[in-house]
Amino acid sequence: MNMIKQAMELKSKLDKAQKELAKIVVETESAKGAIKIKMNGQQKVLSLSISPEIINPAKPKDLENALTKAFNDAYEETKKEGSKQMQGLIGDVKIPGLM
Repeated sequence: MNMIKQAMELKSKLDKAQKELAKIVVETESAKGAIKIKMNGQQKVLSLSISPEIINPAKPKDLENALTKAFNDAYEETKKEGSKQMQGLIGDVKIPGLM
């Protein structure tokens, strides 16, 4: 019965963690601030801003690279923040065979 109680406690904490992750917002920039991305802790893009001066039809690869960097940076930052959040919420729960 103790294992069931611990599993229910873990589920409750995971549900809470998901709600908390939605509240985490990171903003990253690339191309000297010409591209800005806001992403939440659930890795959902909240906004994307592209300055017109970075758009050069003759060099689409530059824009592609800048966007890729901004998205990857935002993703990595949310992973770090989310990991901290999860550790704080479920770090004390121990389920035999899982943790």
